[in-house]
Amino acid sequence: MTTHFALSPSYQIPRVIIGSWQLSSGHALQADIDYQAALAAFSFLADHGLNTIDCADIYTGAESLIGEFIQQRRQQSGRDDIRVHTKFVPDIDRLGQIKRQDVRAIITRSLQRLNKSALDLVQFHWWDYAVEHFIEVAFYLQELKDEGLILQLGTTNFDTPHLQQLLAAGIPIISNQTQYSLLDQRPARQMTALCAEYPLNLICYGSLAGGFLSEKWLGLSAPPATLDNRSLVKYALVIEDSLGWDAYQQLLQRLKQLADARQCQIANIASAYVLHKKAVASVIVGVRTPAHIESTVRTLDIVLSPQEIQELDTFLGHYPGLVGEPFALERELGNKHRNIMKMNLSES
Repeated sequence: MTTHFALSPSYQIPRVIIGSWQLSSGHALQADIDYQAALAAFSFLADHGLNTIDCADIYTGAESLIGEFIQQRRQQSGRDDIRVHTKFVPDIDRLGQIKRQDVRAIITRSLQRLNKSALDLVQFHWWDYAVEHFIEVAFYLQELKDEGLILQLGTTNFDTPHLQQLLAAGIPIISNQTQYSLLDQRPARQMTALCAEYPLNLICYGSLAGGFLSEKWLGLSAPPATLDNRSLVKYALVIEDSLGWDAYQQLLQRLKQLADARQCQIANIASAYVLHKKAVASVIVGVRTPAHIESTVRTLDIVLSPQEIQELDTFLGHYPGLVGEPFALERELGNKHRNIMKMNLSES
């Protein structure tokens, strides 16, 4: 498998991007966060070519932590090689009130937190399409790109029709970050066809289902009554609405067989599966400690055969899966996937 992907003629990214959602203080429900271990993991991975970190303005503390890492790396080694993909996520209650100066203020804050003179990729998120202000706000971001404060523009959790509207309006979107995994096949429907029409590719999160696609859960007869963090809460619902627990266990067993044949981990197989899919540029893998960082690097070595991909697809095809467009369930009023979302997270 190639180690990098060209999102544009001038911008290449590793096929595995390091996620920082798990380092946000809003993520953990019970577990403590070892920030020094996370910084050590960042350093190891960057030294092995995985030098791109994903974060967001609403991941409390994450941008500042990454900025600290960037500054330390500059001072200790003289290297300025870390790329950051952050997000612009305005609160749902403020969508219709966002002005040009608000966008500039938030992007400026991200620059300051991250110790960056320009943001490598800003990924735009919009909670409610009924507020049609999103194209205007995207143009505000484009203005900052034209100034050089933003180098590339992407989106996060856009569905196909509204992503198409942005592209048709001329917004230079090069990527859409979307949930995509063995358990969530929603992007494989209309969105990959849109990617074939435009110079657009997918950066995928949730490919390990918050850790559910790992040996840790193999053989358990049911999910635990209490889950440690918001990711597990989220992806427990995904399992419930895709395979159900029994078929999920069958999937883990087959992934374990594939992993054992390659002397790797289930997580490597799950990530490689997504990386083999059409229009996928990269997967985002969360890092909290150095414990599994060598396994993260190992993902780049994993190649699945067309027959193995087809076998997995055939198995998944026997089950309903999540319905609709990417992030549609998460937008639907009253839906359990929406009910766990926090949509007003910006700091004043």
